[in-house]
Amino acid sequence: MAFSDSPPDNFDFTTPPAHVGPEATRERSGSASGELTLVTGASGFLGRHLIKYLSQQGKTIRALYNNTPPDDALKNLAGVEWLQCDLLDIFQVEDALADVTHVYHCAAIVSFDASHRDRMIHFNVESTTNVVNEALVRGVKKLLFVSSVAALGRAENQKEITEEEQWEESKYNSRYGFSKQLAEMEVWRGFAEGLDGVVVNPGIILGEGNWNEGSARLMKVVYKEFPFYTSGINAWVDVADVIRAMVQLMDSNISGERFILSAGNYSYREIFTRMAEALGKKPPHIRAGGLLTSLVWRWSIFRSRLFGETATITRETARSSQRQAFYNAGKLPRFLPRFTYSSIDSTVRRMAAVFKSEMETNKE
Repeated sequence: MAFSDSPPDNFDFTTPPAHVGPEATRERSGSASGELTLVTGASGFLGRHLIKYLSQQGKTIRALYNNTPPDDALKNLAGVEWLQCDLLDIFQVEDALADVTHVYHCAAIVSFDASHRDRMIHFNVESTTNVVNEALVRGVKKLLFVSSVAALGRAENQKEITEEEQWEESKYNSRYGFSKQLAEMEVWRGFAEGLDGVVVNPGIILGEGNWNEGSARLMKVVYKEFPFYTSGINAWVDVADVIRAMVQLMDSNISGERFILSAGNYSYREIFTRMAEALGKKPPHIRAGGLLTSLVWRWSIFRSRLFGETATITRETARSSQRQAFYNAGKLPRFLPRFTYSSIDSTVRRMAAVFKSEMETNKE
């Protein structure tokens, strides 16, 4: 697998293109090329990186958000029309897809908290159903669905996981993975009914974002010198690589395929140690076996409820952190021969540099 030391294509994480006001962006819907790209979940972690990249590429974009409005940096992106939309409301979805030619469906609830399970499954499946149905009605040219390696399932005695994997019930599967698997079924149903598109299954996505949420939060946890590590292994990938793969697949004639996106399989200890080294902090040094992990997640849940914080570890994340899952990401390079992944070391160093810079700025 080929690697590069930095995200290719001059991926700019910090500087937005020239300002275009809301009125101007709305007038640009339906560009001279006749293409209008819809992005769901545009103000989320992956969505905001995708929006910035597409804006830099000169695309005309309708960006959807629901509960998290875009910040000023996102509002000022060129060629972007922002629209608040509840994807569970079919009438709002109809309006959102008017004149749209291409769809990136990134919106999803990601949670490993047991109290969020029913809401997460309902939203992730029903929102996808609504988007797929309207895309079929509107004759959308292509839809790209962002799934997860979690949707591939983790069987009891699995050695290597590929795109051909069939879902099997297992104690190692998360409710989030189950929700994405069900959502994928709606996408594949859409493909069977004539919709062109692809599915991507990223590993754990690393990149700059809200340091209190998602995978970006790992950097904050390591910065505080969290002492425990587990023997679990998972797939990891740079957000910039996920975005480039998504855009290249969308711009290709590839359809009806799914792709694992991963720069490699790494243990949690390896990732945490590299983060600690990049931050100049002490790496985790206490191996957490099954018993200790169960105590840690219970303490994490108790502390989160006591102080109203997000739990660092839940029962599901504790269980998955012990699981060694190996993913074969060899399919994408066969379809996109010129595509290369960034090295995980360069990804971690970039994240750490941004994190430290923001920490220093917040101290001032």
